Order: sequence, then C-alpha cells, then structure tokens
Amino acid sequence: MTYYYFSENNQLKTLEAPVSGCWISLVAPDENELRAVSERFQIDTDILRAALDTDERSRIDADEAYTMILVNIPTVEELSDKELYSTIPLSVINTEDYIITVCSEESPVLQSFICGRVRDFNTKMRSRFILQILYNSSTLFLQYLRNVDRKSEEVENKLHKSTQNRELIELLKIEKSLVYFTTALRSNEAVLEKLLRTDMIKKYPEDSELLEDVIVENKQAIEMSNIYSGILSGMMDAFASVISNNLNIVMKLLAIITIVMSIPTMIFSAYGMNVNISGMPFAGSPFGFLIIVGMSVLLSVLVALVFVKAKMFK
Repeated sequence: MTYYYFSENNQLKTLEAPVSGCWISLVAPDENELRAVSERFQIDTDILRAALDTDERSRIDADEAYTMILVNIPTVEELSDKELYSTIPLSVINTEDYIITVCSEESPVLQSFICGRVRDFNTKMRSRFILQILYNSSTLFLQYLRNVDRKSEEVENKLHKSTQNRELIELLKIEKSLVYFTTALRSNEAVLEKLLRTDMIKKYPEDSELLEDVIVENKQAIEMSNIYSGILSGMMDAFASVISNNLNIVMKLLAIITIVMSIPTMIFSAYGMNVNISGMPFAGSPFGFLIIVGMSVLLSVLVALVFVKAKMFK
C-alpha cells in the first residue's frame, strides 16, 4: 500500500496525491506500486525493492537525485514457532522534495509518527525526520530487549521444577531473537557512524544532539543485547543440567518406591505358590491372612524408614 502524509498546522494529514514536502510511505508494496513510484520520482526499482528483502544488510546508497538509508528494525514474531522477535529492513529515501519509506510490514517505528506520538515532527523537515526514525528504531530495540529479559526470567522460574524440554525451547527462541538483534544493531551502528562522519544528509545545529542520542541509544542496545545473550547462553547450559538432575531425582524416587513395594510382592508371591499348606507359616491360623499382610506392611515401613534415615528421598 502507498500512503501520502503531510504536516500542516502541527497535524499530520493523509493526502490522495503527493505534494512537495510530503512523506510517502510504502508498506508491503506490490510490483505495480513500486513501478509507479520508480517512474514518478526517478528512483531505481531495485533501490525501492531493497527493503523487501529480509536478508538485506544496513547500508547507505547515495545518488545524485536521492540518498537511501537502509536500517534493520525490530519486529514481533510472537505467533511464530521459531522465535519471539526478529528484524526487518526499513529504507528511508531522501529526495529533493520528498521522504519515501519502504517496509515489508506495518511497524511501530513508523506508526508512532502517524499516531502523533513524536514531538517536533514535520514532514518538511526531512533531516530531522530521518534522525527521528532512527531514534525510534533504537528505542524500540531497547523496549523489546527489556521484554526479552522479562520473558527469560519467567522461563527461568519455570525451569526450577521442570523435567521437560519446553522451557529450553523457549530459551532457544529468546536466544535466536538476541542473535537477530545483535546482528542488526551492529549493522545499524556502521550506518550511524557513517552519517556522523559524512554530510549525506544535512545536519542542522538543532539536530546535532539528536544524531548523538541515536548513536548512544544504539550502543546501549548493543551492550544490553550482548549482556542478555551471554547470560542466556550460560543459563541454558546450567538449566540443561538442572533438567537432567530433576529427572534423576524423579527416577530415584520411583526406584525407592519400587523397592519398598517389592517386599509385599515377594511375600505374597511365596504364599501364592502351589505347595503343601502345612509347610507355610501361619497357614493353619484363622488370622494367618491378617498376620501375613501385617508383616508385609511392617517390613515395607521398616525399609522406607531406612531410606528416609539415609536421606534418599531428598
């Protein structure tokens, strides 16, 4: 879909056709939309299509008519069986009169502008708009990293009593998300450093601090991602041993129960053999059945007390 937005009187309005100073948003565009934008604004179709490739790395592509800044932004994959979070490319194309964004899906990074949650946002101030997009992307990474940390703590609490692999699989999903985040953030860092060193986009004095804030937020996200990834890797190794130990405890308990229950089984089996009754103790007593059952229970209790004394049930 192709959307046109324009800032007027501190409000963002949706237009039917592009005007000078507007923001053109392409969300999951088809080939016809890409071709139409390419012909109208003289932009190579491959440049527009770059953000639709999920494996595209962050980079800056400059031309006489435009400058494309492609970064990777976080996205939620909670409905997927593979991971919790992933990353997708987002390209911001700065032309002489327009800002064009291309993304394969709706993203909170851009939705915050549409919903009016970004202060001092104006589509005509293209340099600031680009930096605000980059800042929103970095802060969203930080927000999702905090969610990853909380999710890992929840899984950790479940693992203390778990003997199954479900929680380890959850940790694996989290670890994959952190790998995607770390890769994307390091790739974005190279783009930000290049923007700082060069004049590919005009940097006005009032926007200089914003670019520095973007770099700081991105570095903080990289550090958090590395810390969480290291903790998670150690946690998975530790809890793999915990699950194995929990399983051993269960097996030990079952073995003890089997031993205790085998004593009555052995006695009853002996009395169940087809032999002369006169040779069996208490066979002639009217209370023989109760005596045998009582002896079996007593012996089982004594064996159980021996295991308790040896602390085998812990």
